[in-house]
Amino acid sequence: MRPLQHFLRTLRDDLDAAHRHDPAARTRLEVALAYPGVHAIWVYRLAHLMWRVPVLRLPARLVSQAARAATGVEIHPGARLGERLFIDHGMGVVIGETAEVGDDVVLFHGATLGGRSMKRGKRHPTLGDRVVVGAGAKILGPVWVGHDAQVGANAVVIADVPARAVAVGVPAKIRQRGTDVPFDVEVDDPAIFI
Repeated sequence: MRPLQHFLRTLRDDLDAAHRHDPAARTRLEVALAYPGVHAIWVYRLAHLMWRVPVLRLPARLVSQAARAATGVEIHPGARLGERLFIDHGMGVVIGETAEVGDDVVLFHGATLGGRSMKRGKRHPTLGDRVVVGAGAKILGPVWVGHDAQVGANAVVIADVPARAVAVGVPAKIRQRGTDVPFDVEVDDPAIFI
């Protein structure tokens, strides 16, 4: 795929992800013009490309700080974000330098992917695919949050979360969902995230 085609597909996928995950989103145009989480991701994508060139690291940080001022979302340009990430509302979201985020992830406002150590190296979390992180949740340190896991609003995660599990509370406690369990309002209702 040519770079321009890839770039346009990525922008369209970001818009579609927001449209798919937010019942208030009416059109792609509305999302493109009025969604700060989408704007932050787009600026991150530029800053991340710059970050990969050592002499452009300072400009990359400056670009990311401008995005932070404009959107209320702080994404370090060294973080690695997957495809179709959706940041709902955006304000207060922080994603640290060594964080890794899988594909089709949803982060609600106030979510933090932060560190617990001042040492160099991997100090931020890794999120698998299709993870949902609720409003105000803090995932701290080099922990793994498995594919299809959910982190409830205001939870503080300081240990690994298995795939398909739900983490809630301070510190977060894990509730494992079975593969044959039908929809459970207390676990599967998105209202635990906002």
